[in-house]
Amino acid sequence: MSKIGKIPIQIPESVEVVIDEGGVVVKGSKGSLVRKFPRAVQVTKDDGKLVVSVKKKDKTIRALHGTVRSIVANMVKGVSEGWTKQMELVGTGYRAAVEGNDLVLTVGFIRPVKITAPSDTTFKVEKSTITISGIDKEVVGEVAAKIRAVRPPEPYQGKGIRYKDEIIKKKPGKAAKAGEGVQGS
Repeated sequence: MSKIGKIPIQIPESVEVVIDEGGVVVKGSKGSLVRKFPRAVQVTKDDGKLVVSVKKKDKTIRALHGTVRSIVANMVKGVSEGWTKQMELVGTGYRAAVEGNDLVLTVGFIRPVKITAPSDTTFKVEKSTITISGIDKEVVGEVAAKIRAVRPPEPYQGKGIRYKDEIIKKKPGKAAKAGEGVQGS
């Protein structure tokens, strides 16, 4: 039995959970999420808690036990509180703006790069910080990864788009490698 899989999920009062054939529908104040799971993994509801269990003791099904529990817990948190991811623009002249449902990035290319927000996901820009908000943790993370892929941080000066808490290991440049203390004539 999975350590994570056997922990019950507390359902807040503002969240409604409907369990149907092979799937779970979670509705809350921020929206609703639907997810299908393998039939061998069973989600049951009792006393305001969700319990995930496995029908078969097969190795591949047991591997899904903790994963399904984490996905359902993320769905419950997403529809009640929501998920956010913050990113920073580092670089001279790098800018971001929101136009309707699109995020427009000016990061040193000939033309600005437009990224459209999926449904239930929003962008917010303050100075050089981009905030991605939504109810589905996977979608928020995927959009953040797409934004970072436009201009990933480079290791010499650290310029690019990075996650707010990301640490970039910087490499020494040519001058530092050539030898410190060597002065030109």
